[in-house]
Amino acid sequence: MEKFTKVSGTAAPLPFINIDTDMIIPKQFLKTIKRTGLGANLFQEMRFDVQGQEVADFVLNKPAYRQAQILVARENFGCGSSREHAPWALKDFGIKVVIAPSFADIFFNNCFKNGILPIALPHEQVEELLALADDPESADMTVDLESCTLVAGNKSISFDIDAFRRQCLLEGLDDIGLTLKAESDITNFEQGRKSGQPWLFANQ
Repeated sequence: MEKFTKVSGTAAPLPFINIDTDMIIPKQFLKTIKRTGLGANLFQEMRFDVQGQEVADFVLNKPAYRQAQILVARENFGCGSSREHAPWALKDFGIKVVIAPSFADIFFNNCFKNGILPIALPHEQVEELLALADDPESADMTVDLESCTLVAGNKSISFDIDAFRRQCLLEGLDDIGLTLKAESDITNFEQGRKSGQPWLFANQ
């Protein structure tokens, strides 16, 4: 997993509550087990009409926000089903940070496992960020995970994040990466078992 330290870029406003995982990536795109390619269908039913043409008014179709790396939304982002394809689609599109007052628990956890930083901030602060993001002239923001600060306009906002999850993002460690950090200990344990109880491995 790619290391996460700092993101500077355009923040796209998505001022809706209860954005669920089916809105993020509709069910018809869940056949793949690959983490790539899903960005093309991110927010499919909001970005495109029934003929597959772009909806001009949708924020990610506007020229100023096509390369957005930060999303700002309202309460309960990522609710609905537990599909991990939702953070896969966000990450594949280029979204690295999602800011909202609250998140659905499973989506929140899946973000960390896929290199996305979900930041929960008080409703009032999120509304201020939505207002800044709504104007392309003030939509640039910087999120620094090392200092746990978000800079937008002339505002600097501190955010809280679990220390363990923060360190995993900084080091680029998913569950497999965490396990591999103990590879030498695992190897030593296996070798000790083979030496002390060789009959357990007689057929290998």
